[in-house]
Amino acid sequence: MWKEIDGKLYQKFEFKNFNAAFAFISSVALVSEKADHHPTITNTYSKVEIWLTTHDAGNTVTKKDRDLALQIDKVLDFRL
Repeated sequence: MWKEIDGKLYQKFEFKNFNAAFAFISSVALVSEKADHHPTITNTYSKVEIWLTTHDAGNTVTKKDRDLALQIDKVLDFRL
């Protein structure tokens, strides 16, 4: 579930291992590049955290962020 925290959309994802987490990150990178909107992503073993904000709009959450969050959710659904 995406949460809005400090002007950013945030979600933490947990996977069974590092390979599954990294595969998810790779898929997120592809949809992010296609959308020309690049999130902040961190990874620690099986945990992935993603933050979405639109820098051009003063670091606030915009439709662009919400649209990318939906695309990331679709990636997650495909991976499960």
